[in-house]
Amino acid sequence: CNYMASGPIVAAALERDNAVLHWRDVIGATDPKEAKAGTIRALFAESKEANAVHGSDSVDNALQEIAFFFKGYELN
Repeated sequence: CNYMASGPIVAAALERDNAVLHWRDVIGATDPKEAKAGTIRALFAESKEANAVHGSDSVDNALQEIAFFFKGYELN
């Protein structure tokens, strides 16, 4: 939590088929040492704790996290 609150963020709500799975492929494994080359975490993460980017692990969690950052009218 300290790392996530240590500076500004960019929040995004992505919409596409299989958005959660696709985004998790783009960002890479939580541990940057295990992330595939070219993924966001492989390129920019410092550690498992400071891993540069967050991605929901399920559609249910994505809906909760999106509601935390956005009001419904902002998503249209």
